[in-house]
Amino acid sequence: MGGKLDIEKIAYKHALKNASEYGKAQAGAVVGKVIAEAPDAKKDMKGTMQLISKAVEKVNRMKKEQVDKELSKFTFEEKKQEERKITLEDAEKGKVVTRFLPEPNGFIHLGHAKAAFLSYEAAREYSGKCLLRFDDTNPEKEKGEFVDAIKKDLAWLGMKFEKEIYSSDKMPDFYKLARQLIMQGDAYICTCEKEKVNELRGLGKACGCRVNTIETNLHAWEEMLEGKLKKGDAILRLKAEPDAANTVMRDPTLFRINTAEHYRQEKKYTVWPTYDFEVSIADSLDGVTHALRSKEYELRDELYYRIIEKLGMRKPIVYDFSRLTLKGLPLSKRLLKPLIDEKKVSGWDDPRMPTIRGLKRRGILPDAIRNFVLSFGLSKVESEPSIDALLTENRKLLDPKAARYFFVHEPVELIVDGIKKWQVHLRKHPTENLGERTLGITGKFFISKADADKLTKGDRFRLLDLCNVKLLEKGKILRAEFAGNEGMEEKRIHWVPEEFIKAEVLVPSELFLGDKFNKESLKVVEGYCESDCSYLKKGDIVQFVRYGFCILDDEKKMRFILTTP
Repeated sequence: MGGKLDIEKIAYKHALKNASEYGKAQAGAVVGKVIAEAPDAKKDMKGTMQLISKAVEKVNRMKKEQVDKELSKFTFEEKKQEERKITLEDAEKGKVVTRFLPEPNGFIHLGHAKAAFLSYEAAREYSGKCLLRFDDTNPEKEKGEFVDAIKKDLAWLGMKFEKEIYSSDKMPDFYKLARQLIMQGDAYICTCEKEKVNELRGLGKACGCRVNTIETNLHAWEEMLEGKLKKGDAILRLKAEPDAANTVMRDPTLFRINTAEHYRQEKKYTVWPTYDFEVSIADSLDGVTHALRSKEYELRDELYYRIIEKLGMRKPIVYDFSRLTLKGLPLSKRLLKPLIDEKKVSGWDDPRMPTIRGLKRRGILPDAIRNFVLSFGLSKVESEPSIDALLTENRKLLDPKAARYFFVHEPVELIVDGIKKWQVHLRKHPTENLGERTLGITGKFFISKADADKLTKGDRFRLLDLCNVKLLEKGKILRAEFAGNEGMEEKRIHWVPEEFIKAEVLVPSELFLGDKFNKESLKVVEGYCESDCSYLKKGDIVQFVRYGFCILDDEKKMRFILTTP
């Protein structure tokens, strides 16, 4: 490919596509497409640019209906992006078992979505299984309502797990294995005060409890289980190395007393395992072959394996990946919860929040979240992308299926003389068959103040998808005259007709600027939209032309949320 006729045809079809998408073709936007399809065109760029300019001029003289008709004669090959594969060590098809372990102490967010999707897709890659195991061994913070919320959010994300498990159901196993460690001389009961324990660990020194006999430790363990000791009176510690270079290994705590009522086990247990003990044992018992977790636990991998080795249990392979961080958007309950408590945001589903329910309300699609979080893979490399990358993924998915409507913010009245009264039927999508919407034309229009401010007397511009006009007077009300339908004026302005609906759009942005809460993180934009928007239902996502993709949040108030600019 590369002859003059070929290049001329390729330039023509891409000029048509550019004009259909943006109202007018631009040579600069077409040239890259032409060269990508016909690399030989680079050999004579002067001649190629002449052919492109000729095609652009031809297309820009056409009416929109003619552009769309001509465009339908061509096909376009979309480059398929190969998904990045997740590669696991010693993984066999059909034998891989992964897990996602949310703690039911709050609502899950983008960081949890990354962990969930990596484990889920890794299992799928090897035709294996992914388990959903609730890490629920801290009775003070966990609630059944969070279990239900997490399951609902994961289902919305499209995940179907092989099995649903609760770590707290394994308490008899945990107790049995803790006793085994004591019997082997690999764990001991420490009755030192918490401050003393922390001080000695910091100094790399052992406490006197470390030399207690196995019998003494067993007796104290039984007292803990029987409720004879209070919270803080005693803990079970692993007998590791008090002076280890990795401070995690300085005789870490394995069990502690907590008498709070558990949402699932009620008052059945008062001695609970730490995460380090629970996760290693549960992974081994559940048949997990590959345990994926964020890099913040990397120093704890040694402890994970030590516990399993001491008990002679099967070892999973642990993978550590970088924790997701976003610019201006904290993924920590420690930072997010105060925003709710102080009423700086409306709740966990506030469209500014990085929670799954907040993203859902904002109109972010599950596949956009999936594509975004999987783009980082299992890399340990730290980065701090902005949410723009997620919004770009969302835009790609919405563009082919979102119906188009007009919305003008800060509306300014425009009177056009010499235009006939009629009803115009406009496509809801430039290329997809999503039907039409009807707008009644009376000569009275509204345009956005931002567009009105740029106009001067005598300017010619096009009311998008309708006609050309010439501005006669510029005041509080703009007055213009009909200037025909032929050609495409360089200035193109979207509009709503005399019959409109009042609407507002919530515009979310970064929650934090540096380390300070951004008081301007949610703006309200008021304006008018087409009357056909009255047929929309809550949750419908549309594209307001030249404004952005928006989701209808409240049908009665006609309140939208800007999903993706």
